Amino acid sequence: MARNVTKKSQYIQELSPGNGVNDTFLLAAANMAQSRNGPYWNLTFQDATGKIDGKIWSPKSQEYPSLEPGQMARVQGFVENYRDKNQLKVDHMELIDMNSADIDLSDFLPTSSTPPDELMEALEDLVMEHMKYAPWKNFCRKVLTSDEIRNRLMTAPGAKTVHHAYVGGLLEHTLGVARACMALCDVYPSLDRQTLLAGAIFHDLGKAWELSGGLANDYTDEGRLLGHIQIGQDKLEPFLKRSKALDEGLKLHLRHLITSHHGEHDFGSPIRPKTPEAFVLHFADNMDAKLNMIDQAYGDMDKNGQDWSPFLRFLDRNVFRAPATPDNSKKKNDRPENQCLLPLKA
Repeated sequence: MARNVTKKSQYIQELSPGNGVNDTFLLAAANMAQSRNGPYWNLTFQDATGKIDGKIWSPKSQEYPSLEPGQMARVQGFVENYRDKNQLKVDHMELIDMNSADIDLSDFLPTSSTPPDELMEALEDLVMEHMKYAPWKNFCRKVLTSDEIRNRLMTAPGAKTVHHAYVGGLLEHTLGVARACMALCDVYPSLDRQTLLAGAIFHDLGKAWELSGGLANDYTDEGRLLGHIQIGQDKLEPFLKRSKALDEGLKLHLRHLITSHHGEHDFGSPIRPKTPEAFVLHFADNMDAKLNMIDQAYGDMDKNGQDWSPFLRFLDRNVFRAPATPDNSKKKNDRPENQCLLPLKA
């Protein structure tokens, strides 16, 4: 397997029929099929900008007895149009050593539009702004500055496929939920702002271990056997035990917020929300996830100039991009440079 990888220069989003291709791509899917002319490979290649189907026809296909999703490959070939979709016909492909120091994973995996370190900084700013009770502030800071937890959070996706399924997605989702909860505290001032913020920050913590992240982003054994709610509780428990100054009732409330944030048993929640803060966290979590799904659908619609999305299975509907209300505020504030502001005479 090759070890030297040059800087990536061709991206899937920019490819057009007739383009020659000579670059590095991630194998997102690979399966062998049979045609009249012999076996061939059905492939899906991926980089940070999207995916493209590919083919290795017989007899070239027989040079690759085994191909698996998650492998990296240097691909030579050209782009064809097949049923109004781009397809990559592979003339030659060389698998790449994944340990090569020259591979930048951000070239191959979707990534949050905001760098993870900025997302983490914004999360820590919320703690500094809203956590007035020292035991809560100390608890949150100790968890977020733990090397084990911080390193996981910086790259973890928010889900496998449904929402925020990209590098930094978990932090992006966590920050969105936390900001929504703080905004709702302004509307409903009787809410326990600080306990709710702790719940928002750590409600999905277990996802950093439930999913492998990286090129495969599949469920871990721990994730399949326990799920992220239980994993999150387990990761927080040592910090809670060491937080002697934090009232036991507040600790119990935090555990309830995390355990109940899916809302209903049908949605995988072991317990339904039983405090106002638990209801708010559930709805904020659900809202942020669904709006991210719609935002991703809008991105795909923009590429095709569409007003309606295809049917979205996880939303159980199509979504529509409604026309936006015109923003005339800038026009109202604009005035000619030499406009006289003296009052008019009667």
